Amino acid sequence: MSHGFELDPGAPVGLLVPRNPLLAVLHQLLLAVNRLVLALSMVALVLGAAVLTSSVATRYFLHWSTDWQDEVAVFLLVGAVFMCCGYVQSLRGHVGIEALAGLLPAAVNRARLLFVDVASTLFCAFFTWKSWALLHEAWVEGQTTSSSFAPPLWIPYGLMTAGMGLLVLQLLLQSAVRLLGGERREGEAL
Repeated sequence: MSHGFELDPGAPVGLLVPRNPLLAVLHQLLLAVNRLVLALSMVALVLGAAVLTSSVATRYFLHWSTDWQDEVAVFLLVGAVFMCCGYVQSLRGHVGIEALAGLLPAAVNRARLLFVDVASTLFCAFFTWKSWALLHEAWVEGQTTSSSFAPPLWIPYGLMTAGMGLLVLQLLLQSAVRLLGGERREGEAL
């Protein structure tokens, strides 16, 4: 886990809250959105599995051609992956290399974590901007996939853009929390 060393693995999600009251409200709002997106993404994964399973069964047993199932499953999986990025980041669950974490003094490690958050925010903001460009182009030009089913490409681009946008918001919040007072245990005095 990236930065997971500073979290208590047995602690429930949401136990740590920002010390800054405004950031605490934003944290709760983003946590609620991320949890809703997580639930929808779980449904999308199950639906994707069901679509692929029905495709295999239909092709094998009924010898019917299926031209829509692969793309629907890919759209569902792409949506689930991108939409959950913000939630995973809220847990600091993205893969990272922790070789230096235990060797660095606490103050240097905090600075390293802030640098990683800011650098990640900048990269993800750029990715989000480019995703918006793809989404706009697909919408304006009416782009579709090249299959006979031909679903519109704004669907996966929209899911990618929304998911990366949520990730950027989560990274911005985490950077702001680091800069403006850190976190406290829920119920602990400000």
